Order: sequence, then C-alpha cells, then structure tokens
Amino acid sequence: MLIIPEREIANLMTRKAAYDAVERVFAAMASEDAYNFPVVREAINYENALYGFKGGFDRASRTLGLKAGGYWPHNLKKRNMINHQSTVFLFDPDTGKAKAMVGGNLLTALRTAAASSVSIKHLAREDAKVIGMIGAGHQAAFQLRAALEQRDFERIVGWNLHTEMLPTLEKVALETGLPFEAIELDGMAEADVIISITSSHDPILDADQVSPGTHIACMGTDTKGKQEVDPDLVARATVFTDEVAQSIAIGEAQHAVAQGLLTESDIHQIGAVINGTHPGRNSDDQITLFDGTGVGLQDLAVAASVVDLAVANGIAIDVDF
Repeated sequence: MLIIPEREIANLMTRKAAYDAVERVFAAMASEDAYNFPVVREAINYENALYGFKGGFDRASRTLGLKAGGYWPHNLKKRNMINHQSTVFLFDPDTGKAKAMVGGNLLTALRTAAASSVSIKHLAREDAKVIGMIGAGHQAAFQLRAALEQRDFERIVGWNLHTEMLPTLEKVALETGLPFEAIELDGMAEADVIISITSSHDPILDADQVSPGTHIACMGTDTKGKQEVDPDLVARATVFTDEVAQSIAIGEAQHAVAQGLLTESDIHQIGAVINGTHPGRNSDDQITLFDGTGVGLQDLAVAASVVDLAVANGIAIDVDF
C-alpha cells in the first residue's frame, strides 16, 4: 500500500491538477460512469465533532475508495491544528485490496475550491468583473484563488460575520494585484460572481441582494440544517449541483425543496453542462446557482491524481499491508 502523508500534498497537488480531476469526475457522474455511495455523517457527542464517510466508484478511471474525517471545532484554539481533518483511502477495484492512504486536509480545500471554479468556468458570464466572497474562514482563500483563474476579474468585495477575519481575503487580493473592499451584504448586488463558504445554519444572502446575471456558488452547505442563502433566491435561480440527491438532502437546495419552492427536476448536474448535454447559462440576465455539496468522488479523484504524482516524483511511501 502506498502512503502519501499530509506534509507532501502541498508540493505535489496544484490548483490546475485539482481542477482537471474534479471537472473529469463531474463529467463522469453525469455520464453515469461514476457514482457516489450514501454519505455517513454523525455528531459523535465528543469534542462537538462531526465525523463521517464519503465514498464512491468511478468506473471510467477505476477509482474506488472513501474519505473518512470531519470537523473538530476546537482544534485551532486548543491544538493549533485546522478544524477539518480527513484521510482518503483508495482500493484496487479488481481485488478490493487497500491501494493507498492519502492525507486529505489540503486536498479537501483544493477540491472544494476546484468545484466552485468549475462552476464559474461553465456558468458565469464571460464578462464577469466583480467577485464577491461571503465568508473568510480557512477555505475562503482557496476558493478565491481558484475562482480568480476563471475570469478576468477586476475587483473583489467581501463580507464576513466576524470582520476581523477579512484580511484573509485582502491578502489574496494583494497577491493578485486586485482591489479589495469590505462591504455590507447589500453591496453584493455589485458582484457578477458570488461564492459563499460559511458554516451558517441561517440564510445570509437574500434574493434582493443579488443582481440579474449573477452566478452564485454555495459551497458551505453540506449537512442537513445548514443554510447560506434565502430559499427564495434558490428558487429564483437556475440550480446546478454536483449530485442532485445530495443537493436535496444536505445541500443548499434542501430548504427550497422542503418549502415546495423547488423540485428535484429543477436541479441539474454540473457534469451535464461539462458534457454538453445541458446548455448551462442561456442569457446574460439569468441567475445561476451551483449547490456544491461536496461528493466523495471529488476526494477520490484528487487523491488518485496525487498518488500518481507522488509515485512519479519518488515520494510515495510503499508499505507491506
């Protein structure tokens, strides 16, 4: 079995490699060449932690496995380590034998950012110039860096409940030479693309705070009860997602569906746009929304990619298991 420690991931995995892996697996899902297994996600009643498993099988690339991990909210303050902790396990689909164990913390951030980046490439207006960020936590910088590669953005605006965290976004702006402005939520009407990446359980963004033609990537809602935008906004938009079943059960669409504002048939796979079987955006006034719930196949795709890179670079640790 090959082991790729967390410490090696940053030197191996690029945003481009993550983007390519996620785009390919979304396309495979829409073509029914890949499917996810049901998600297990539980509050373990210890350290206020959420723990679970996401897995799947990609027949096209013969990638089988799971990601185990979750969210430990006290890690940063108590242990000086990030709150999200995960490990990816890959198996040989021919034999079932364990094939690789890969550190999943940085990969989770990269694959989540890649997903919103894929949605921006395929759904945002070509002339998008202003990007808005809702949330300034650990993953926000990854989201922003990946998004800025998809359009010729000229300005960044940001909002966070705790304003002292906004320098996370401002730092990325300085790196890329773009102006950054901290705004109130009403200022999001200026944005052509909005990414929300929070852990909110109450709607943050209202329908009247979004202008026609905006593309919204909702990346924080991945658990029953979480919510980042008003259900009326979801219903007003054309909704795309990684996986429809997860969107309805644990994604941003769960609330609009529960209120009867949206049905399963109103939600489309982003992979269908990638494959060309769905037209995607059809006008400059259309609001598009990507419900990024985070699927196990994303984790497996980036993990398989990093294993190949580790082997090619002589970094993979081979153990008898």
